[in-house]
Amino acid sequence: MPPSPSSGRSADLLDLAVRAIRYAGPTTVDDAIGVLAEHTGRARMLAGGTDLIVQVREGLRDWDVFVDAKRIPELMGIASGGDGSLTLGAAVPCAAVYADPRITRTLPALADSASIIGGTAIQSRASIGGNLCNSGPAADSAPALIAHGARCDIAGPAGPRAVPAERFCAAPGQNVLGPGELLVSLTFPVSPPGSGAAYARFIPRGEMDIAVVGAAASVTLDGGRIVAARIALGAVAPTPLFVPEAGAAIVGRAPDEETYAFAAAAARDAARPISDMRGTAEHRRHLVGVLVTRVLRRAVERSRGRTDR
Repeated sequence: MPPSPSSGRSADLLDLAVRAIRYAGPTTVDDAIGVLAEHTGRARMLAGGTDLIVQVREGLRDWDVFVDAKRIPELMGIASGGDGSLTLGAAVPCAAVYADPRITRTLPALADSASIIGGTAIQSRASIGGNLCNSGPAADSAPALIAHGARCDIAGPAGPRAVPAERFCAAPGQNVLGPGELLVSLTFPVSPPGSGAAYARFIPRGEMDIAVVGAAASVTLDGGRIVAARIALGAVAPTPLFVPEAGAAIVGRAPDEETYAFAAAAARDAARPISDMRGTAEHRRHLVGVLVTRVLRRAVERSRGRTDR
C-alpha cells in the first residue's frame, strides 16, 4: 500500500534534517590550522558545541567538519605568567574558569560571567573562547573580557597574531578570524593592587536566559581616588561595546554615587540599542545606567578587599 501524503512529507523532512558532518580531533595547534585550511570556509572549531551544534541542527549554520578543540593542550590550560599575567585556553570550560582561585581573585568579572553562561550542565562544556567566537552582541563573556583588558591570541596559516578583546567581534555572529585561523587563548594583564571588577546583566528570568543588557567594569583605586577604569556593555550595539569615555569620565574622582552617575551617563550616551522581543531601546538605555552603577559599586567593593561574587 503506498504511503499516505502525510507520511511522505514526514520522510522528506527527515531526509532534509539528517546530514553527515565529519569530525577531526587534532592534538596540536598546527594540526588544527591544517584541517581548517584544508576545508576553508567549511570547517569550524568545536569547543563546547553548546551554540554551534544547535545552530547547525536548526539550519542557521552549514559546516562540513567539526574540529575538536578540547584535545589541544594550549586550548585547555590556565597558566600564570612570570610577569603576573594569566593565560586562559580558549576551550577551558566555564566551570573550570569560575572554580580557579587565580581567576576569582584577579579576574572577578570573568568569574561572574562564566558562572551565569547557561546552567550547570552547559558550564561543564561551554567555554569563554567559544562564547566569544560565537560573537553574539549579548554574549556574557565579552564585556568582562573587555573590562579586564584581555588579549585574543590567534593562530593561523600566516602565523600568530593578537587582537584586543574589544576588536574581536566584527558584527553579529562575525569576528576577525580569517581562513584557517583559530582562537588559541586569552591573555590578561597583571591586575595592580587596588583593582576590582564585576559583571552583571538584566534578564527576564532567573537563569539560562539571554541578557537584555550586560555591563562590566574594572577599576583601580589609589589614595582614595580612581586611577584607572574600563567599562564595557553587551546587547546594546551590533557588537560588545567598549566605552572608554565612561572610564575616562571617572578617573581622578572619588568612588562615590556622583562618580558612578557620571560613568552611567557616558555609557548611556554611547549605547546604540534596538527594540526587539526582549526589550525596547528606551528600556535598554535605562538599564545601561542601572547596571553600570551596580558593577562600579561592586568593583570598588572588591578593590577594597571584598571577594564575594
